Amino acid sequence: MKRSGLLLLVGASACLAVGALAGTRPHYGGTLRLAMREAPASLDPANSRQPDSVTTRSLSRLMFDTLVILDGHGQPLPALSSSWQVEPGNQRWQFSIRRGVTFQDGTAVSPDAVAASVRSANPNWKVFPVGDAVVIECSAPTANLPAILALTRNAIAKRAGGKLAGSGPFAISNWDPGKKLTLAARDDYWGGRAFLDGIEIEMGKSFREQMILLDLDKADVVEVAPDQARHAVVEGRRVENSAPAECMALVFARDSQSVQDGKLRQALALSIDREAMNNVLLQGGGELSGALLPNWMTGYAFLFPTAVDMQRAQLTRGEVPQAPAWTLGYDAADPLARVITERIALNARDAGLRLQAVNSATADVRLVRIPLASLDARVALTNLVTRLGLPEPVFLGSGNRDEDSEDGLYTAERALLQSQRIIPLLYLRCAMALSIQVRDWGQDQNGDWRLENVWLKAEKP
Repeated sequence: MKRSGLLLLVGASACLAVGALAGTRPHYGGTLRLAMREAPASLDPANSRQPDSVTTRSLSRLMFDTLVILDGHGQPLPALSSSWQVEPGNQRWQFSIRRGVTFQDGTAVSPDAVAASVRSANPNWKVFPVGDAVVIECSAPTANLPAILALTRNAIAKRAGGKLAGSGPFAISNWDPGKKLTLAARDDYWGGRAFLDGIEIEMGKSFREQMILLDLDKADVVEVAPDQARHAVVEGRRVENSAPAECMALVFARDSQSVQDGKLRQALALSIDREAMNNVLLQGGGELSGALLPNWMTGYAFLFPTAVDMQRAQLTRGEVPQAPAWTLGYDAADPLARVITERIALNARDAGLRLQAVNSATADVRLVRIPLASLDARVALTNLVTRLGLPEPVFLGSGNRDEDSEDGLYTAERALLQSQRIIPLLYLRCAMALSIQVRDWGQDQNGDWRLENVWLKAEKP
C-alpha cells in the first residue's frame, strides 16, 4: 500500500473512532434499577449477622467508603486515608485522614469519627485519633492491615441516634429493610459525582423473579444463577461474568477422629466427579478446584488434584472394615445446592460410602458456598477459613508481597487441606444480566460491582 493511501486509511479510521465515541459518550442522569436475592435487614457494614455476598458487599460500597481500596491486583490504594505508615514490627499503624470529606448528613469525616467506626468493627484493636490521623494498634504483627481495612466490614460509618450515615458516592434516600433501597447520587462526593442520578434496589427476589423483571423492562441489572448463565446467553440476554470467585466446598463438622476416619474422608474426596458437576449441572458455569483459592489469584491451584479416581477411592474405602453413614447438609434455599448434594451422594455410594442429604446445619459434613471477600490472597484465605470455623492460617515470612509471600500462602493453604476438614469442589462465577441501556458496567475479578462509571443510554424519543 502506498503511503498516501495508508494516511487516508488512518485518517478515516480516526474519524470513525471519534464518531463512535461521540455517539456513546457518557452523560449524567437516570436511575439504575437492580434486583437481588439477598434481603438484608440492616445496612450497617459492621453487622456480622447480615449475609456476606457479592451483592451486599457491592451495595455497601455505594454508601460507605473504606480507608483503603484494592486495585485489580490486590494492591492497596488510598481512599478515605490519603496515606499511611507503619512502625517496625507491623503492629502500630498510622492512617492520615483525607480532608474535606463529609458524611451524608453533612458532618465531617473526622479522625474521631473514623476511630469510632473502626473500633465498632474491631473491638480487639486499640484505635484512637492523633491530630489529622488515626492510629491502630494490633495485638499481633499485621503486615497486611491496609488490605484488611479495605474489607467492607471495615467501611467507615457514622452511627448516631439510631441513624446510619456514610461518605460514599450515594446517599440513602429511602430504606425498607429487606425489601427496597433507594439511593441518590451525591453532588459533593470527594471522588467525583457518579454519572447516575440514583439507584433503586429490589431485594428478596428469586432468580426467576429477577429475570421476569428484566424481561418486562422493570429492572436493568439482575443476578443470574451460575448454572443458568450459558442458557441466558443462548436466549439472547446480555450477561457479564466475573472470574471464578465463589468457593463451593464440603466442610466436616469436626477434625478427623482416627486413621480410619481420615481414610474415609480421603475416599470421599477421590470419588467426587467435579468435571461432571461443572459440565452437566453447572453448564460450564464454574471451574474445577482442589484448592481453597482460585488459580487466577495464586497461580498454584493447579497443583492440587481435581480428577476423580474411583478405583483408588474404592480401595481406600476397603481398608476400613466399617464405615458410618454421614449426614450431608445443604442450604434448602439454594436451588443449586440440592442437585450438587445429590450428585455427591451418588459418587460416594459408588465408592462404598453412605451419605444422607439433610437440610440441617448440624450435619456431619456440609456443602457451603463462600464468596471471595478480598482481592488480597492472604485476606481472602483468612476470611474463608474464619467463616468455615477452621483454625486461622499460619503464614510463613513477613507477609509482605516481595518476601516469601507466595511460598507462605501455599504452605498455609496446603496445611489447611491436609487437616482433612475441607474438600474444595468448584469455584463459581458471579453472573449478572444487563439491559441494553446499561453502559460501562464494572465488575472486579471477585464479582464486586464498580458502578462509579456506569451510565444509562438515553432512550430514543
